[in-house]
Amino acid sequence: MAKVVITESLKEEVFRKFKQESENIFLLMKSVEISPNKGKALGNVEGIVIKEIKYNKFRFYFITDGHILKFGTDDELYNLLIKFVRMSEKKDQNKVINEIKDILKSIGFDAF
Repeated sequence: MAKVVITESLKEEVFRKFKQESENIFLLMKSVEISPNKGKALGNVEGIVIKEIKYNKFRFYFITDGHILKFGTDDELYNLLIKFVRMSEKKDQNKVINEIKDILKSIGFDAF
């Protein structure tokens, strides 16, 4: 089972925006632990894959090690770190994806 980490800024944004529904959203995010291949791949930066999962009209973006995700053994997938970093509505999707890519290019995975 992979480990899911949600950035503090994203947690606060989810609580603020969804209030009662936030529990459902966090359960959706945690479901990626059991199935790390879940979500749609949007691109990668130096081996780090950017993926999204959808909840109604919102997208939640996470990053992870693409090499382990694609070629990893069960033990490696068990130790995989998946980090949820941003959310957006459909209309802001490209802008947010480009922001994530820029941060990964300039600072790397630990920037989040």
